[in-house]
Amino acid sequence: MELDQVLKERRSVRKFKNLNVPWYLISECLEAAIQAPSSGNVQNWRFVVVRDKESREKIAKACDEQYWMTKAPVFIVVCSDVVKIKRLFGPRGEALYAVQNCSAAIENMLLKAHELGLGTTWIGAFDESKIKEIIGIPGEVRPQGIFAIGYPEVYDEKPRREPLENFVFFEKYSQREDKERGKLIPAVDVIKRHTTKIIEKHKK
Repeated sequence: MELDQVLKERRSVRKFKNLNVPWYLISECLEAAIQAPSSGNVQNWRFVVVRDKESREKIAKACDEQYWMTKAPVFIVVCSDVVKIKRLFGPRGEALYAVQNCSAAIENMLLKAHELGLGTTWIGAFDESKIKEIIGIPGEVRPQGIFAIGYPEVYDEKPRREPLENFVFFEKYSQREDKERGKLIPAVDVIKRHTTKIIEKHKK
């Protein structure tokens, strides 16, 4: 599968088939994760693979009672070992770089899983202290995200993405003029254009 196709087709999956995911597929996802960039190549990510049903139920409860998660046969809890990154970069390393590094690893896993025909969801809403207790995470390690993975039962329609023009500035924030193109693209015009398209579509 081409990278561009993976990027455009991947979506969060919340309904899973009652099928186990073989270890070799999980390991491929994890191998993709550790190819991610990290600040100073510190590689502070750690991964806890959870298959036990009781543990998954406890984790789901600690994730704001999102019990749909338990339908996924595997959870991967992505953690950050902050000791080294804090020593190298201080408070900013612990508060920002550690999170950025783990987020890059998670995104790699999301994309690889989709390429392998697996469905995933990145869960960030959880009680950190409870997650640490459930899977025995030591004090100097912090959970950064939880990754539910399984074979998708259904793919929901992918949420609409706003056009690129809504997010891009040139030289300074809010400056939408590209000097090479000599064109100004006000955000309000982009929104109006998009709204007009929707109205015209419904008229047909």
